[in-house]
Amino acid sequence: MATAAEPAAEAPVKETPKKKKLVIIVVAVVLLLVAVGGVGLFLMKRNQASEDGEEVAAEAASKTPPTFLPMENMVVNLADPGGERFAQIGVTLELADKKTEDRVKSYLPAIRSGILLIVSQRTSEELLQREGKEKLAADILVEVSRPLGLIAPKPAMSAKAGKDGKGKDDESDKKSAPKGEPNPVQRVLFSSFIVQ
Repeated sequence: MATAAEPAAEAPVKETPKKKKLVIIVVAVVLLLVAVGGVGLFLMKRNQASEDGEEVAAEAASKTPPTFLPMENMVVNLADPGGERFAQIGVTLELADKKTEDRVKSYLPAIRSGILLIVSQRTSEELLQREGKEKLAADILVEVSRPLGLIAPKPAMSAKAGKDGKGKDDESDKKSAPKGEPNPVQRVLFSSFIVQ
């Protein structure tokens, strides 16, 4: 019986190295999968962290309080027939930061002159309506942005422009400087608005 027992004993010994190899291969595959999963997870977290970092930076930039630059009140004759109507307006500019305020202050005489010219082309009927005031604010924003180099300079009016100054040249107002760069002059606010 010893001979019969010996082959039985030898059989498990021959299968053991095969089982060890199989176990080693399975463990290696599992470790490889864990490593690949870990690297993938690391890359996903890193990408998410960089996106979160960009969002946090954008939020921090947007949370910076704006700077307000009040201008002196202006009294302007309006374009009404007879020339007896006038407007007194107070303008405050909402700017992105203190640096922009310094830039705007250096061009303030040119900006005031441009605003006076814009307001003097309006009628009292226009300025008494909300839409007229909103359009005036938009036009003032363009005028404030022009000396800062954010809006293309307006060419001189041609003889074909018409009596109200509107013609093909108005398209130049829509051309702005570098695209993607936000205008640091954010809004035009009226601190007073009197039409008489």
